Amino acid sequence: MRSRGGRWVVAGVVFAACSRPVEAPAAAAAVPEVARPLAVAVERPAPVDPALAPARRVAAANRLALAEELLCSYQDASKYPFTSRPIHEHPDQVQPNRPVVELRSMRARDGSRDTKIRVRTGQSRVFMAAGESVVFDIAATDAEGRRLALEVERAVARGLPGERGLAAPQVVLVMDEAGVGQATGVLSPAATEFAGFAGTIRAEIEYRVAGLAGVAWLDVFYSPEVPATWSGEIQETVEDGSLVFAMKAQVAAPGRYLVSARVDDARGEPLALLTFNDVLGAGEQVVRLRMHGRLIHDLAPTFPLRLRDIDAFLLREDTDPDRALMPRIEGEARITRMHGLAEFSDAEWQSEERTRYLTEMIRDVEQARAELAELDAGRPGLAFTPDQCRGFNASVGAPQS
Repeated sequence: MRSRGGRWVVAGVVFAACSRPVEAPAAAAAVPEVARPLAVAVERPAPVDPALAPARRVAAANRLALAEELLCSYQDASKYPFTSRPIHEHPDQVQPNRPVVELRSMRARDGSRDTKIRVRTGQSRVFMAAGESVVFDIAATDAEGRRLALEVERAVARGLPGERGLAAPQVVLVMDEAGVGQATGVLSPAATEFAGFAGTIRAEIEYRVAGLAGVAWLDVFYSPEVPATWSGEIQETVEDGSLVFAMKAQVAAPGRYLVSARVDDARGEPLALLTFNDVLGAGEQVVRLRMHGRLIHDLAPTFPLRLRDIDAFLLREDTDPDRALMPRIEGEARITRMHGLAEFSDAEWQSEERTRYLTEMIRDVEQARAELAELDAGRPGLAFTPDQCRGFNASVGAPQS
């Protein structure tokens, strides 16, 4: 069997000797020479060509640098829990209720495009809970941005069939002029044949610009079921060094719920995305959104903080559609009290998984340091401490806003 350092160990003889019964010294003398146990038989590696030593040192230094980078990157990325993250990590979640706007070349039904005409489409939302509406709009400009006359010839909204392939409803979408070369339409599923439809609704708008025919498609997801509703005021506490928002919910359909909320500081600066992912039973339940203390210390926000734009849904695994939406809370939901940083813990988040990963990565770093120390006497193989990552993490920093 070969060891990590490249040495050969005669393990079979040692095992055979260890399994032999203990005998008196006189009997041991009678054992044939070939059967006597050998403690360790080592074959030392052949001397390394001095010409190759620099290349080996470079390779070892590169392995050490990679091991340290992996360790420090993981330590920094995992210092907050998954449910309490800086909002810059999720730029698409900063303003979830803003209209979705796209600007593309005019497209014909056969897929061809006219790059001289630009078509702007917009929709006020992508996900609709029961009772909500969506506003669609469309406009056209030339390559220089000048508005062109646009006429909607036909517009319909149809449900896309799910996995079951059932027939889906279809309704006429009324598009009204909203200025020169612009048209808008409103779809309220609850007031149409879509009242009981769950899934994707596609708006198909056929239009004409400068005598040319084009088509645009816009999709929204509609959920007619109300699995749970929010109830009562949001409570705010400091628990275990973190800021906790407790939200009561009346749950009609038990199951796994996913909740997302945003936190801004007193100046309106987006700070954090708080999430909840757990099973809720039927009846009155409490959803707890936790802003981790270390995250508060690192962000050093201006209080009071503002909890806003809360959305949630019941996850339905292995089905289509895969979710039922709760009524959203748009805008400000809670303003916190004034707090000082001393109220919150600056300790990093800990878990069994994080400890296990860090232990393995520290072991890799120390092994790489030891290997480099064997090749370079001027670089001792010092034990690694997590504090040594601070310089590395400070150098990479947070993404620029």
